[in-house]
Amino acid sequence: MTAERSKPVLVIGGGIAGITTAVELADTGCDVILVEKSASLGGRVARLHQYFPKLCPPACGLEMHYRRLRDNPAITVLTLAEVTRVSGSAGEYEVEVAVQPRFVNGYCTLCGDCQRACLANRPDDFNYGLGATKAVYLPGGVPYPAVYVIDRAACTEGCNACEAACRYDAIRLQSQPEIKTYSVSAIVAATGWKPYDATRLDNLGFGKFSNVVTNVMLERMAAADGPTGGRVLRPLDGKEPRTVAFVQCAGSRDENHLPYCSAVCCAASVKHAAYIRALYPETAITIFYIDLRTPGKLEEFSTRIQRDAGIRVVKGKVARVEENRATGDLLVSAEDTLTSRKSTENFELVVLATGIVPQTEGLPAEFPRDEFGFLNGHDGSPGLYAAGCVRRPAEVSASVQDATGAALKALQCANRSVCHAQ
Repeated sequence: MTAERSKPVLVIGGGIAGITTAVELADTGCDVILVEKSASLGGRVARLHQYFPKLCPPACGLEMHYRRLRDNPAITVLTLAEVTRVSGSAGEYEVEVAVQPRFVNGYCTLCGDCQRACLANRPDDFNYGLGATKAVYLPGGVPYPAVYVIDRAACTEGCNACEAACRYDAIRLQSQPEIKTYSVSAIVAATGWKPYDATRLDNLGFGKFSNVVTNVMLERMAAADGPTGGRVLRPLDGKEPRTVAFVQCAGSRDENHLPYCSAVCCAASVKHAAYIRALYPETAITIFYIDLRTPGKLEEFSTRIQRDAGIRVVKGKVARVEENRATGDLLVSAEDTLTSRKSTENFELVVLATGIVPQTEGLPAEFPRDEFGFLNGHDGSPGLYAAGCVRRPAEVSASVQDATGAALKALQCANRSVCHAQ
């Protein structure tokens, strides 16, 4: 008699936590359905320039995971897909997944003729709005799948220039959405995080002053494949900044915004300071902080970067940021709590260290949330698990470890469902 195979595990979210969960499950022989709402896997990690503390690029790590995905037939990957309905209980979930058309099929050779023919533009969400792409575009970073996608909402009505330009019959502009139904044993939510909306921080000037940017925007500027080709430049005039201020806890640890610490912002800003100093050795950096929280192995990293004489740290919360309209420079008012002195200083660029917000939109209500909106797996139903930053703010390596734990829990649930069925 052949042993009964367990039902698949559904993993929602194709960032580093979701991919890790999927490949770890598949390596045990478990079938996996990996659902990602965007056009490519990779999540926020795909947008990074370098990991801390080693300051190495994420592309190699993602490509290793992508190879594991490609080589394992137990994993079904659905991009441009969202879970729209969940019913049932542990071991016997029924789920519906809505899959939006890509409008480009597997015949695509990445020749780029369709993109060159395209007449419409769209905001570049991969680069956090720093520029635009054509309506026909290849997702940024290391795309998986490596196939163009068409944003039909951005297309000029009636235009079929891309379809006419394709020599390989790879474009289908009449494609329609699909609803797929699956029976699964367990569900792992790994939907990740999004940056806190910095426009809500009225006193810090984001959205009002061009030269106030966020930490995630600076990360993309520093990336070689980013909107500025790896150069950190002032958005207003494209100049290399000679003075830069980092504003820590921009929204975090604030009862009016995010009452919790987002865990990785301090280490990220220290990393960003290292980026700028490597690019522009004459640029002076000031980091305004409440507490520099870089625990464990990140403490040595932070200490090492701060030894740079061009980096100054000031313990004090920034009260406001204003603009010199004549120059586009920013006036930063803050108090140094160690000296009890208030000051207003001029900077050419200001970077806000915005916090981590759990991305839970569209997840089934059965996933319990804590008081901050993160998924609380400890209080959840058996069969529903969470991994990565949707569960708690964490660095990449911690998210990977968390995903491995979620995979084990889901595997145990899947195996129990087989035992109960026998």
